Amino acid sequence: MTAAILFPGQGAQFVGMGQEWSEAFPVAQETFQQADEALGFSLSEALWSADADVNRTDIAQPGILATSAAIMRVLEAEGQVDRTQVPLCAGLSLGEYSALWLAGAFSLDDALRLVHLRGQAMQQAAEATPSGMLSLLGATQQTATALAEEAARAGVCQVANLNSPSQIILSGENAAIDAAEAAAKDHGIRRCIRLSVAGAFHSEVMRPAAERLQEALLDVEVLNPKIPVLSNVTAEPAGSPDMIRELLARQVCAPVLWERSMRAALALGQTEFIEPGPGKVLAGLMRKTEKDARVRSVASLGDLSA
Repeated sequence: MTAAILFPGQGAQFVGMGQEWSEAFPVAQETFQQADEALGFSLSEALWSADADVNRTDIAQPGILATSAAIMRVLEAEGQVDRTQVPLCAGLSLGEYSALWLAGAFSLDDALRLVHLRGQAMQQAAEATPSGMLSLLGATQQTATALAEEAARAGVCQVANLNSPSQIILSGENAAIDAAEAAAKDHGIRRCIRLSVAGAFHSEVMRPAAERLQEALLDVEVLNPKIPVLSNVTAEPAGSPDMIRELLARQVCAPVLWERSMRAALALGQTEFIEPGPGKVLAGLMRKTEKDARVRSVASLGDLSA
């Protein structure tokens, strides 16, 4: 079976991502030039300079999208992937925009401008409400939900990511995250790890960002995707342009159903996947979900030759 395509989300970024691809392949260089022009500033300089701050949400999000698109275009140019044969695609949170671009729902220019605005709006929402995210090890959806409900007495606290059987993430205001961390062992949760993020993504803390994005999506041309794209919100294909707009706006505050999305792909008989973009996060999550499935990460030039 032809491989499905999975695109990474925020957290995969690193200083210099995409630079070796741009230097090695004209189509990748053209992709970053296109990104610079679409955004009205040098994204490539913001990613590759010695003092680059790639963890800024408004830089990380378009940077990951541009890097994923550049690698995908190289795979196509090298005859490794034929997008007309791709059976389905998905992307983790931000990566859903990469998937929708590949599927033909967005132009790359519009996708880049949307995720830049999304990043700005999420950064501003985070700065307005001190908040964070907490990774739970050894939790089930039931124990994570119970912990979030208890911690929500101190402020906003929600299950934000259901990434794999062993990775569930809570998101919320700092006081609530403190309360969740303190009570985790009482719920049978083995360990907690604070994530290095700007704020409580995929929670009600992000409501102002969701509203800004909803408005921006109305001004963007969205087409029917030519490839099924699994939505983070429903773990099902997002069909019509209006539904895509609605789900992308909801996605900012809603839990990411990544494990459920991958199980939906597996249920369709899909066992081969390619992960073009920085990092190898999605390959790791798949190993925890279904060890017999194969995700080939293409993050470096060495991965391409392999």
